[in-house]
Amino acid sequence: MTAIHQSARLTPLQIAQALASTFAESAAERDRLGGTPKAERDALRQSGLLGLIIPTQYGGLGANWTETLNIVREFAKVDSSIAHVFGFQHLMLATVRLFSRPDQWQPWFELTARNNWFWGNALNPLDTRTVSKKLAGWREFSGRKSFCSGSADSEMLIASALDESTQGKLLIAAIPSGRTGITLHGDWDNIGQRQTDSGSATFERVRVEENELLLEPGPLSTPFACLRPLIAQLTFVNMFLGIAEGAFVEARNYTLKETRPWFKAKVEHANEDPYILGHYGEFWVGLESVRLLTERANALLDQAWRKEHQLHSEERGELAVAIATAKVAATRIGLDLTSRLFEVTGARSTHAALRLDRYWRNLRTQSLHDPVDYKLQELGDWALNAQLPTPTFYS
Repeated sequence: MTAIHQSARLTPLQIAQALASTFAESAAERDRLGGTPKAERDALRQSGLLGLIIPTQYGGLGANWTETLNIVREFAKVDSSIAHVFGFQHLMLATVRLFSRPDQWQPWFELTARNNWFWGNALNPLDTRTVSKKLAGWREFSGRKSFCSGSADSEMLIASALDESTQGKLLIAAIPSGRTGITLHGDWDNIGQRQTDSGSATFERVRVEENELLLEPGPLSTPFACLRPLIAQLTFVNMFLGIAEGAFVEARNYTLKETRPWFKAKVEHANEDPYILGHYGEFWVGLESVRLLTERANALLDQAWRKEHQLHSEERGELAVAIATAKVAATRIGLDLTSRLFEVTGARSTHAALRLDRYWRNLRTQSLHDPVDYKLQELGDWALNAQLPTPTFYS
């Protein structure tokens, strides 16, 4: 355990802020390079934050979801790839907590906290190319998975496959990333989120033990288990908000230090230009609205999490509405701000070395994995017909 973790004077948020300050120094260059941010991942390991959501009795820091998601947001201000894999770390831990028995998730929690394990994602329920075959006392996973965020440099994977013996029932397992037959291809080369290692993985007759399957209560089996997709959605809400906040700060600094006023403005400094002031006013109103919606949704998730198996389907549905509302606002306002920031920074801010476009690229890339149009359809059904969203892996 490092000195930064040992210090009783530092809260998890303060530890994250110190790490974020370091990550910011190389974020633009690492965005150019892509690939695995190994040094930054190791810094997260050493910080103790990988066990943030794990209760203290299992060796973790015992944070709630508001504290955890605030740290996702903090990282996203400077590096949304780090925020993504950090958020997915806790989403994967929530997955085993919600879908498996205590005698499964408790040892996994203890080992994660003790050994600073990273968890990666190979679930992607929309990618049905991986199938499971039942053998004598164990199962075999074979096929390919896409969008395997955080899989590289991880110790554990959450993987899914379709059970060939039950007309395609989804099976989810927690397995070591280095198990024989798993190949991580390192083929992620998209315009944004370039250091999330969200490429593909191949499973070639991978042995999966029965006690590694998450069957009791299983995926989306109870209102409490149905919190899993909402945690995923709210992780992205906080990430989108952090991206927008980071873009705002960087644009503001550039405007104050570098931007020149347009000659027709008849002012000496850019921060006196009435159109620039108007843009910043719009940015501020948008950010404030997303902050309030996000903080409300975070608090509601904490309330639902504490209820555990006493959570009712209606309460889960109302949380889904709050999160979908925040998701739509965070997406729309974030995309608007990260695109229009160039209107307040000027032509010189498009210099490639600054990579100010990474904020838009990152948010645009991630937002396409779950179309806002379908969030609006669900919200419309609620607003008009009082129909709560049906639980799926995306709602």
